[in-house]
Amino acid sequence: MSTGSIKQAIETVREVSGFTLLIDVEVRSEVEADEAIDAGADIVMLDNLEGEELYAVARSLRQKWAGKRKFLIETSGGIEENNLKERAVNDIDILSTSAVHQSVQHIDFSLKIQLPKEGESGASSAV
Repeated sequence: MSTGSIKQAIETVREVSGFTLLIDVEVRSEVEADEAIDAGADIVMLDNLEGEELYAVARSLRQKWAGKRKFLIETSGGIEENNLKERAVNDIDILSTSAVHQSVQHIDFSLKIQLPKEGESGASSAV
């Protein structure tokens, strides 16, 4: 949902959703993460942050919001089997990747049903 502001988007979703819905907000910076947390996001996805920048932002958010708001931190973008351990740190709650389905060859499956022609065995006039 694009409303021009993270806060407005979260408020709009809260107005029309039930209490069981978790709101996951994708952010690109600590400033955007702060806005999302302040507005009540349940999960903040630090998208495409890596290495020291990711660790520093996650640590800063945990310290800054300790005792004020409950939220989960998710990391996404560029996660593959060879760098998974680098992202599995204490300040990160969720690791998400699209590599599992984006790198797979697609197979076109279809199910075509042909009814037997009149006069063939098993034919029925009522279908």
